[in-house]
Amino acid sequence: MNIAVIGTGYVGLVTGTCFAESGNNVICVDNNEEKVAKLRQGIIPIYEPELDSLVERNSKQNRLTFTTDLEDAVQKSSIILLALPTPPGEDGSADLSYIVNVAERLGKIITDYKVIVNKSTVPVGTAEKVKAVITQNTTVDFDVVSNPEFLREGFAVNDFMKPDRVVIGVGSERAKKVMEELYKPFVRQGNPIYFMDERSAELTKYAANAFLAVKISFMNEISNLCELMGADVDQIRIGIGSDSRIGKRFLFPGIGYGGSCFPKDVKALIKSSHNVGYDFKILNAVEEVNTIQKTIIVPKIIHYFNGDVAGKTFALWGLAFKPNTDDIREAPAMYVIEDLLKLGAKVKAFDPEGMTNMKGVFGDRITFCENQYEAIEGADALVIATEWSVFRAPDFDKMKTTLKNPVIFDGRNLFDLESIQARGFDYISIGRKEMLQHNLISK
Repeated sequence: MNIAVIGTGYVGLVTGTCFAESGNNVICVDNNEEKVAKLRQGIIPIYEPELDSLVERNSKQNRLTFTTDLEDAVQKSSIILLALPTPPGEDGSADLSYIVNVAERLGKIITDYKVIVNKSTVPVGTAEKVKAVITQNTTVDFDVVSNPEFLREGFAVNDFMKPDRVVIGVGSERAKKVMEELYKPFVRQGNPIYFMDERSAELTKYAANAFLAVKISFMNEISNLCELMGADVDQIRIGIGSDSRIGKRFLFPGIGYGGSCFPKDVKALIKSSHNVGYDFKILNAVEEVNTIQKTIIVPKIIHYFNGDVAGKTFALWGLAFKPNTDDIREAPAMYVIEDLLKLGAKVKAFDPEGMTNMKGVFGDRITFCENQYEAIEGADALVIATEWSVFRAPDFDKMKTTLKNPVIFDGRNLFDLESIQARGFDYISIGRKEMLQHNLISK
C-alpha cells in the first residue's frame, strides 16, 4: 500500500517506519527542511530502541522516504496519516491548528479517493471537524478515520509491530476494508482490531491514558499512606497486583509520571469534560497528586540534612521522564532540580540519553557528567529520579567511597531494603519501612 505520513515527530516517525517494515511504500512529510535532510542521512531526532536500524534498512530498500513536498506525497498515496502535534493550551485544551491547517491543504490537493487517518491524540469530534474542513475545499470522495496510537516510549517499535489491540473509528465500509488490510500483518497472532465510531475511538485514547494516570497516582497515594502507617508499599503492590481485576502493571510507586502523553491527555480530558458541563473529579485529584508527588523527595532531603541544604552537592541519576527515552517533557527530575537549586544546592547529573535535552533547559546551572560515577564524585548524597537499567546494579563499594555521605534518596525504589542497608547506606525511598527509621515522613 502507498502511505503518506504527515509529521515526523515521535508518533509519525515510528508509525511510518513500522508500516514500511511490513512492506508498504511510505513517504514521511515534514515542513522542517533541516529535519528532513537529517532523516535522509539516517540521523534520527529522537532516541527510541530499534528505530534507527529500521529507518536505515527501509530507507536503503526505498520503502521509506522523507520529503517536504506535501502535494507530491499525497498524490502518490492512497492512505494519508496525520501525525501532527496537538500541544495543550494554557487551559489544557488541545491545539488543533496544525491538523486543521493540513486538512485545509489536503482538500485543495486530493484528486481521487483517499483514506485520511488521524493518528494524533485529539478531542472528541475532531474527525468531524477534519471532514468538514476538507469538504469545504473539494468535491472528491474521501473518508476520515480515527486511529489512535498506544505507543509506550522506549517500547514503541515493539508496541506497533505487536499491538495488544488496534482501535479504529470509521464511518464507511470502504474505509473499514482499507484499514483492515493495512493492519492485517500486525495482528496475525489474533490480537483484535476494534472497529467503532470515530467519537468513541477518539475518547478511547484519552480514557486509556487517563486511567493509567489514575492507577499510578493511586499507588503514589498508597505509598504516602504506608509511610505514615508503617506498612510496605512493595508488599501491598504484590498483594493487589496478583488480583486479575487489578493487574501487576503501573503499580510501582515513585516521584510521579511525566512525558508527553499522560500530563497532556489528563488536562485535555478535564477540559473536554468541562466544555460539556461535567466535572471530572477523579482527574482533578490525579493532577493534584502528581504535582505534589514530583517533588515529594525534596522534603525528605531537607529533613535528613536538618534543613542545611545550601551549598551541598547532589548527584542526580536520571533526567528523562522514564528509561529508554530521551524525552524530558514533564520529567520529575526537572522539578527536583529546580527545588534543589532554589535551596542553594548544586546538582551533578547523568542520564544515558536525556542530557542533551536537559541542557537546553538548565544550561550551565547544573553540571552534566559523562557517567554515573562521575556524578557522585564529591557529592553529599545521591538522588535517583529515573529507573534506567544501568542504575539497578551499580558498584556499591565504589559509591560508598566516592560519596561524601553514604546516603541515597531513591525516587524509584530500585534497591532491596535489607541489602542496601547492610552495605552501610542510609537509604530513603518511597513508601517503605525505612522511612520510619529516619523519621523522614513529610506531613
